[in-house]
Amino acid sequence: MSDWGPEGLAKLLRAGGYSLAGLRAALAERAFRQEIAALAVLVPLALWLGEGGMERALLIGAWVLVLVVELVNSAVEAVVDRFGPERHPLAGRAKDLGSAAVLVAILNAALVWALVLLG
Repeated sequence: MSDWGPEGLAKLLRAGGYSLAGLRAALAERAFRQEIAALAVLVPLALWLGEGGMERALLIGAWVLVLVVELVNSAVEAVVDRFGPERHPLAGRAKDLGSAAVLVAILNAALVWALVLLG
């Protein structure tokens, strides 16, 4: 069975469907929608302010990383919530670590923007 045959294409299409379902689920979350709104502002700004393709890619990529980390954070939260509403120190820690990862990604984006734009 080849990955390039009909079965491989069907598998790829199913995977794409799962990815779109994940994006739809992410868009139901306020934080992800806010980060998408920021991206809608930051991309044109990066294209305008960046001097060359490398700077533009760094500026946009830094914020796209925030979206990726937010998706992973949402996945962690969903798994933790799956196991029930009762409080557990490890569940709280997992959620806190996911939130911290988003914060670090946002701070990274701010630092990249400052370094690129301020030279």
